[in-house]
Amino acid sequence: MSKLYLGIDTSNYTSSCAVYDPEEDSFDSEKQLLPVALGQLGLRQSDAVFHHTKNLPGLLSGLCGQYGDRIVCVSSSYAPRDAEGSYMPCFSVGEGFGDVLASAFHATRYHFSHQAGHIAAALWSSGRADLQNEKFIAFHFSGGTSDVLYVEPDNDSVFKITLAAGSLDLKAGQAVDRVGKLLNLPFPSGKYIDGLACESDREYKIKPYIKDGWCSFSGVQNKCESMVKNGEKPCDTAKYCIDCIYAAVRLMTEHALKKYGDLPLIYAGGVMCNSIIRKRIAEEYGGFFASPEFSSDNAAGTAYLGYIKENRKI
Repeated sequence: MSKLYLGIDTSNYTSSCAVYDPEEDSFDSEKQLLPVALGQLGLRQSDAVFHHTKNLPGLLSGLCGQYGDRIVCVSSSYAPRDAEGSYMPCFSVGEGFGDVLASAFHATRYHFSHQAGHIAAALWSSGRADLQNEKFIAFHFSGGTSDVLYVEPDNDSVFKITLAAGSLDLKAGQAVDRVGKLLNLPFPSGKYIDGLACESDREYKIKPYIKDGWCSFSGVQNKCESMVKNGEKPCDTAKYCIDCIYAAVRLMTEHALKKYGDLPLIYAGGVMCNSIIRKRIAEEYGGFFASPEFSSDNAAGTAYLGYIKENRKI
């Protein structure tokens, strides 16, 4: 039987765990969204910690009960980014469970950033796992990030991630969720905004604010508030939001290619599973996207990082 690699991720949105089987090149995953009341935009960290503490025993018991004797490596997310000062209390829950399980299984123990997990999940699910030992440009757009990243292989952390550009104010996912709140949609609102936007026949010509690759999304919320007050159709408001994000991603992509050269482009994070953005960017720039189930927060990338770390030879 093959050796297995366990990953745990406790973000501000989702409790998740996954086991990677390298012989089958497949994952067995369990995850649960954290409960957010309609009209709320996320959770306080204390509430997220509480829900992770409740969720993880049930999520992990099935995987560990089935695979425990084959788990040789336990990895968990320790912080949002690989950057000094990057910290969120919710990740401490996964860290604690990971420490206990690694000791119980006599397994190797690793710690990776949540962002690195998203990148790894995107590489694997887009069919570009071969890039793990190459340089590439990654885009991580989610509720807490709108980052353009220059990624290089690294023996210690698997990826050396350099922030190249981002948002000057709102993050892309925040803009989506705030527009979702305006339209009385559940949180997180990404898939609902996507569905509504696809119903619109409007095409908006957006000229986003971009400075040295850094963008601004604050105007998206302001314009959408005006559209709602003026009684415009919800699908058109959703489409305007998505067109704004697409326009920014397009210009940020062009800036990154000029800065770093013609490197492969990887797109990760919940915002990047939007069907309109995926189709347009893939057609125009040949970008590779995480599959939808690996775009939202998940522990598969964290498990896969443990496998890479254990077996990498540079």
